[in-house]
Amino acid sequence: MLRNSLLAAGLMICAAGAAQKPIRLQPKPALVRLIDGNLRQAANQYKVLMGKIPANRMPKTYYAMQDRLETSDSKWWTSGFYPGTLFYLYEFSHDTSLLHEATKRLRLLENEQFDKGTHDLGFMMYCSFGNARRALNTKDYDDILLNSARSLSTRFNPKVGCIKSWDNNKWQYPVIIDNMMNLELLLFATHITGDSAFYRVAVSHANTTMKNHFRPDYSSFHVVNYDTATGAVLARVTAQGFADSSAWARGQAWGLYGYTMMYRGTHDPRYLMQAENIAHFILGNPNLPADKVPVWDYNAPEGQRALRDASAGAVMASALIELSRYVGPEKGKEYLDAAEQIIVTLSSSNYHAIVGSNGGFILKHSVGHLPGRSEVDVPLTYADYYFVEAMLRYKQLGEKDGSAHHVEGFQ
Repeated sequence: MLRNSLLAAGLMICAAGAAQKPIRLQPKPALVRLIDGNLRQAANQYKVLMGKIPANRMPKTYYAMQDRLETSDSKWWTSGFYPGTLFYLYEFSHDTSLLHEATKRLRLLENEQFDKGTHDLGFMMYCSFGNARRALNTKDYDDILLNSARSLSTRFNPKVGCIKSWDNNKWQYPVIIDNMMNLELLLFATHITGDSAFYRVAVSHANTTMKNHFRPDYSSFHVVNYDTATGAVLARVTAQGFADSSAWARGQAWGLYGYTMMYRGTHDPRYLMQAENIAHFILGNPNLPADKVPVWDYNAPEGQRALRDASAGAVMASALIELSRYVGPEKGKEYLDAAEQIIVTLSSSNYHAIVGSNGGFILKHSVGHLPGRSEVDVPLTYADYYFVEAMLRYKQLGEKDGSAHHVEGFQ
């Protein structure tokens, strides 16, 4: 890639700024105290988890009935969340045992910087090495992150305008809504190199996804399949949700988070508007429970609505806290109120495991892939990651410059 400045158009957008001047909402002291207690427990709980994981593996989930921890190798899409959570908890606790474990697990991930067979390098590498970079205030991981961004960029097809998600024979060129989350790695690469090629890929992917993934009510399909020769849409489906026409809860959360992050990275008001529209769909959905932790699919039949997805709730909370800073006071309060409710709900005994239980994971009751009968009503490593991130983001609302670490990301 040629090293050059940011796109002129991107700079013009940044100069134009936000539709509204960001506001600084204040955290509630009682909730901060609850969060501090949660984070102390989380640090102790992850010490339990540390003792269960084989040296060359990463945790995925835990099945209580069999007392069985399920792990993965470094190539699985969730492999970066465990070290990423450890770095978050180290920043809170300054516990060096967490730091030692986190840095040890990073070594397992190093080879993935050259993996061109996955679209999930943002999850895998930015949530881990990106957190390490910030937590340790070091540039030692920049080469790894840049190689990861280069590998991710090889999956971009300019005819389609998106990064390809899965490599399989079922679809010609599938793109999933989850892929919005991997764009932060590309924006980071432009930020530290000045190479706008990464930026162009991220913006093209976000724009194409905004055009083709969303219904008129701003709910999202899970998968869009494209024709590689023409870029035309061949099919829109929802692989992990109840039906192609349904709103899979975690998919909606990925979209909310992804467009909030893209607004932060570009200051393009279209992304802010998209994030607000997605938030409106979620928060106004008649099937969103009063405690704001969603059922696994907003259109699930009544018999399946008992299945909540704590992971979707955690992603939502983190995104809504950030989004609350980019809008006017009325909307900001609405978003922050919802995030507070999610954190309170996830802090309850219904979802929050006591130390020593739940296989060492923090949260209970997430749903990975119900149609595939995989990871149903179990803890999930990414649910823990985004719950910890949401709590740290909330705490930092009241800090003068604290938002630069967890809300503003690399900026």
